[in-house]
Amino acid sequence: MKIKSFISNLLFFAFTIFFSNEIFSQKKIDEKKLTQTKKYSEIITENAITDSGIFDVHKIDNKYYFEINDSLIGRDMMMVTRVVKMATEIPLSAHKLSEQVIKWEKFDNNILLRVASYSKFANDTLPINEAVSNSNFEPIISSFKIEAKNKEKSSFLIDVTTLFKSDIKVFGFPQSRRKSYKISSLDSKLSFIETIKSFPLNIEVRHIKTYKSSETRNGQISMLLNNSIILLPKNPMKKRYFDQRVGWITSRQIDYGLDNQEAETIRYLRRWRLEVKEEDIEKFKRGELVEPKNPIVFYVDPGTPIKWRKYIKQGIEDWQAAFEEAGFKNAIIAKDPPTKDEDPDWSPEDIRYSVFRYLASTTINANGGQVADPRSGEILQFDVNWYHNVLKLLRNWWVVQTGAVNPNARSIELKNEVMGEGVRFVAAHEVGHAIGLPHNMGSSSAYPVDSLRSKTFTKKFGTAPSIMDYARWNYVAQPGDEGVALMPSYWDTPNIGLYDKYSIKWGYKPILGVSAEEEKKILQGWILEKQDDLTYRYGDPGIDPSSQTEDLGDNAVKASEYGIANLKRIVPELINWSTVDGEDFNDLKEMYNTVLSQFRRYMGHVTNNVGGVYQFYKTSDQNGAVYSHVDKNHQKLCIKFLNTHLFETPDWIIEKNILDKIEFAGITNRIRSIQSSYLNSLLDFGRMARMIENEALNGTNAYTLSQMMNDLKKGLWKELYKKEKIDVYRRNLQRSYINRLGYLMKNQQEIRSGSYWSNYITPIKVDVSDVRSITMSVLVDLKKDILKYSKKYSDKNLKAHLNYCIELINNALITKTN
Repeated sequence: MKIKSFISNLLFFAFTIFFSNEIFSQKKIDEKKLTQTKKYSEIITENAITDSGIFDVHKIDNKYYFEINDSLIGRDMMMVTRVVKMATEIPLSAHKLSEQVIKWEKFDNNILLRVASYSKFANDTLPINEAVSNSNFEPIISSFKIEAKNKEKSSFLIDVTTLFKSDIKVFGFPQSRRKSYKISSLDSKLSFIETIKSFPLNIEVRHIKTYKSSETRNGQISMLLNNSIILLPKNPMKKRYFDQRVGWITSRQIDYGLDNQEAETIRYLRRWRLEVKEEDIEKFKRGELVEPKNPIVFYVDPGTPIKWRKYIKQGIEDWQAAFEEAGFKNAIIAKDPPTKDEDPDWSPEDIRYSVFRYLASTTINANGGQVADPRSGEILQFDVNWYHNVLKLLRNWWVVQTGAVNPNARSIELKNEVMGEGVRFVAAHEVGHAIGLPHNMGSSSAYPVDSLRSKTFTKKFGTAPSIMDYARWNYVAQPGDEGVALMPSYWDTPNIGLYDKYSIKWGYKPILGVSAEEEKKILQGWILEKQDDLTYRYGDPGIDPSSQTEDLGDNAVKASEYGIANLKRIVPELINWSTVDGEDFNDLKEMYNTVLSQFRRYMGHVTNNVGGVYQFYKTSDQNGAVYSHVDKNHQKLCIKFLNTHLFETPDWIIEKNILDKIEFAGITNRIRSIQSSYLNSLLDFGRMARMIENEALNGTNAYTLSQMMNDLKKGLWKELYKKEKIDVYRRNLQRSYINRLGYLMKNQQEIRSGSYWSNYITPIKVDVSDVRSITMSVLVDLKKDILKYSKKYSDKNLKAHLNYCIELINNALITKTN
């Protein structure tokens, strides 16, 4: 038994060793297979279709390979995802979906694709750079086995088929937008790579993505996407640092390398790399205009209707005048794209080309998006998205803002040359964004209102110093103001104002042979040279009433009175201007509603002066306040204007001859809506907070909340105090007024998060402020007045209205807060 047991154990031991060796040997073989690369020629055979460029791209059957040169490992590249074609279920609001910096890194026998971030920064010569790097670890998007090595080219071959066929978020439809359309996952069986093309500095990939969606009729959404991968410059462009006194679109970084006691967020301009050619430096120093090494080139989408192309090109090249201030000629050029015969590979999705895109969309807008190097702010590419129905917007501007003085704007079908000038204006505005400029809503307030009625002034200086304001057409001009410029394309320098030239000089003019600190001082000097001239002021929108959209001139009351006078002239003519025999009244309805929208803008311009605070950016070496409250008398004048033109029933709007053709009912509610929206805006917690603070800081020089509330009450209840009839429109308004006071008594301020809203909302702790005590006083006094004066009325409707108002006041005074 012992011998048998011994033999059994011995056999088991031998068996174990044998199989362990087998398993170990097989594992070594498997590991070898995993790490072993094939010969290059075994994969890239003579059947491969190769496209040479920054990477050689090989297609073999249904597989795609990138051949990445060793010199490109670790280099920064920009990856941009755009829409080429979109399913009808998703509105095509913009072509660009996403952008990010990526880099390819070698790790063992793999190539890693990583997302690079430049939000944190320290000069690589400083010790703290290592700490910044450690806190900024770059995520890995994908890993690729090195299939083969090309020793002759020092390159690595990887299979990238799954990169574009699988659901990798940064290469497909953004995760942030998937929830809106209830997109759950990618249907890989219905997703395909269409083409991959390689060029000297970029790769362009077109692929069809089909996503599963519970929001669509078929349960799927298909789209054609384009991924652009472009090599970023080895030496980033020199940064030019931002100054808030000159508006500019910027990039930002947290710089840990400054000799400060805290990390600082630095902002630098987004701008094109316009450089002086070596052979022209001396000419440039002498003040001669020179051509840049690489001008800005915009291609006009071949899908653009032929009749508008010349106007779009003019709008693009109008900026030549501004770049001349920076020392360059022919710095920005508009071109038609090459034909298929001239360049079969040309594509508007190619990241090398900036394109003015024409979109078949009902969206009433135009916009664009930059692709910029986050390391330096260098703009690499920009697309302008022009939606077809922006033409409708232009038509409406012409008719409603100039029809009273402009015979060419008295129709729903304007002549092509008239519409073309509007197209040119919008094109120039959007190109302003393309070259780095944000909106400058403070620009138009630089000019006196009455100067906008002068032919000499408007031809020379325009209607605003900057096309980047939303100044639109000249609604101030009155009948008899002969030859006055009605829109920016009619200026002596079409579309480009004095501020535009100044800001382009400030952002683009090369300052040669100086350090960054010296350049900063020179740029500050240029600002100080213009500090006393409002023409060169930049203004952000927000609580500042001198930085508003869609306004003109330095006085909202005066400008709006001119505008209303013109609207009153236009309304009786709308039927003649907007109807055609045999057609319905849809165009009449459109133009009537456009008049009302314009009227609302005027009301908003004036309203924003009440409790308004001016904001004039300054640095510590400049005199005067950055923030100052609107003058007391002007605020009082604004309330008088609103009582007269808005809260007193605007009878000129009630044009029965129009109303009986466009609706069976609605005018009473429409007027109530207009009146109550601006009444609620006046009685806004944030506005009231600023008025309370104005009184606290400036005493009797302030227009106080109590004074405003009293002036408003007197205007809204004027008939009561004069024992006059109160019409249905005023009754609606008076009830809306009491309801708003009740809201103030019972509700807290709604706070919206985000930096955008910080420019518009002034926070206040309502229940411990003066808001409720003043509101309660107004309600109590109004109740007494109604009880006193209602005895004079015998009309049942009016007595019922006043009794109901008493009940509303009683309810408002029950202070149960929400």
